[in-house]
Amino acid sequence: MKNYKSASLIALFTLVLFGCQQTTKINNDPIKATINNSEDAKISQQLAQQALQSNLAYDLVESLTVEVGPRLAGTDKDLQAVDWAIHNLKSLGFDKVYKESVQVPAWSRGKAVASIVSPFEQPLVITALGGSVSTPEKGIQAPIIRFDTLSDLIAASNKDVEGKIVFIDHQTEKHKDGRGYGITVGARSKGAVEAAKKGAMAIVIRSIGTDHDRMAHTGMMRYQEDVPKIPAAAMSIPDAELINGMLKRDPNIIMSLNMSSKNLGVATSYNVIAEVTGHSKPEEIVLIGAHLDSWDEGTGAIDDGAGVAIVTAAAKLIQDLPKKPARTIRVVLYAAEEVGLVGGKAYAAEHSEELSKHYIAAESDFGAGPVYQIDFNVAPTSFSQIQHQVSAITQIGVALGTNTASGGPDVSMLPKLGVPVASLKQDGTDYFDYHHTPNDTLDKIDPKALAQNVAAYVHFAYMMAQSEVELRPLQPKN
Repeated sequence: MKNYKSASLIALFTLVLFGCQQTTKINNDPIKATINNSEDAKISQQLAQQALQSNLAYDLVESLTVEVGPRLAGTDKDLQAVDWAIHNLKSLGFDKVYKESVQVPAWSRGKAVASIVSPFEQPLVITALGGSVSTPEKGIQAPIIRFDTLSDLIAASNKDVEGKIVFIDHQTEKHKDGRGYGITVGARSKGAVEAAKKGAMAIVIRSIGTDHDRMAHTGMMRYQEDVPKIPAAAMSIPDAELINGMLKRDPNIIMSLNMSSKNLGVATSYNVIAEVTGHSKPEEIVLIGAHLDSWDEGTGAIDDGAGVAIVTAAAKLIQDLPKKPARTIRVVLYAAEEVGLVGGKAYAAEHSEELSKHYIAAESDFGAGPVYQIDFNVAPTSFSQIQHQVSAITQIGVALGTNTASGGPDVSMLPKLGVPVASLKQDGTDYFDYHHTPNDTLDKIDPKALAQNVAAYVHFAYMMAQSEVELRPLQPKN
């Protein structure tokens, strides 16, 4: 099991020093801040303590990964996950449970086999990138041309690339906030287009990951209508190092590649929604979300079964209060995030007329590491007030952060539509060790860290449902 220093976390989580004073940061300035000690804050703190002692989130993610497992958008398993979600949300007693249809791209991974055939014969561990076309039935054999980065490929001459298999070898750095991923992921999403523009026969990238296991990381790639479609795959990080060792000895490395992946058109999936109906402002919405789909390599435990469990368990605690919150808490389990934020875009379109009633939105989609910071994206004049509203969250190890939140993938398009968002930032130091691999499995989740996530989300959601702070308009983005 993943080590999150559980003993230290348990000691931290059981602190109940609510109502005390502490030094924190508001607007990035250290000041003496009084923890919010209102009646609402006391209720949210009680909810957080319940969350720390509850196994519900772990039970939910265990159920999803054991009973459904991998749930690639557009497959039968995807629809099985929708049925699972509807059944469990209804069983938990939410006031409303419903689904909204979403048209999603359907794709089959097929097989992916690669090897070096000359001068050093060795097999390679690869996987198709999501959306890739297949090779010809008999496969491809061609020389490798290596690039450090996508930018280096773009700068290369067509003559050097034509007729070859492009190998982009950009290493992803490990960071707590996962920022290394953003630097290297362009090779996965855009590499095939740039390689094809220069006449390449295929592209195989170093996996966008931070592990040293001999397994490849999948993920979505993109084609461009006016550019030929070439096969696209990722190789394991040890195999990328193996090829580098070969290239030191001989620059003329020949790769064999055979893939049978196939695009299957469009299928129907669903955004699954549950609500705790507000008692005095039911038309106003606090949205907490996660995505229900996963890649087909692992069981989708950390990406994003954990998120599904976190937001569902948090909302369930609020559902069971003797008195409902002022605003409606809406749980949205998005469809087809992995293949292009399809469910998030569909939700924004379907609910366009009520987005003005969305008070704030947040999404859990970065594994199950502890939440260490909460960021907002609200009106600058309201930032300090809303930080004070949630300031008791610091008692479970969550620092007050910045006003630059994106909210998470499926809600990332909402700020430009005027909806305030928050990001409950999780420790993702090891997240990209497992991301999009067969190693995304239940044993990577620490139940104590998962419970701390639920505590952070229930505190956030309840305080937002009760808040009287006006969060709009947002800061204009340049």
